Amino acid sequence: MVDLFAGTWKMISSENFDDYMKALGVGFATRQMGNMAKPSLIISVDQGMISMKSQSTFKTTEVKFKLNEEFDETTADDRKTKTVFTLENGKLVQKQNWDGKSTTIERSLEDGKLIAKCIMNDVVAVRTYGKED
Repeated sequence: MVDLFAGTWKMISSENFDDYMKALGVGFATRQMGNMAKPSLIISVDQGMISMKSQSTFKTTEVKFKLNEEFDETTADDRKTKTVFTLENGKLVQKQNWDGKSTTIERSLEDGKLIAKCIMNDVVAVRTYGKED
């Protein structure tokens, strides 16, 4: 199932991401860069190990993980989180916990696009990616 997410995805659109970063507590300068970046998302699966790399002109981050196993993640905005990925109803769900806070990123496939819903409290950002050949 997770194999369906594998590939290189280029960002097409991003809605409400500034408000989402604010909700996370991201500072102004980092938000400015985050809003300008149009990252590519490269997802690969190798023997149950999943790699998700986000590449942009500002920063490249990569996480490697197994489903349902918590790991330590340092996010692009330098939060140190306890993160777990699960598959729920065909969605790849990433939950990050840090300093008593938590955020969820739900990635789903719709009409050949990868939709990433970033949820923090009542703030929702939607980032849409198209698959590169």
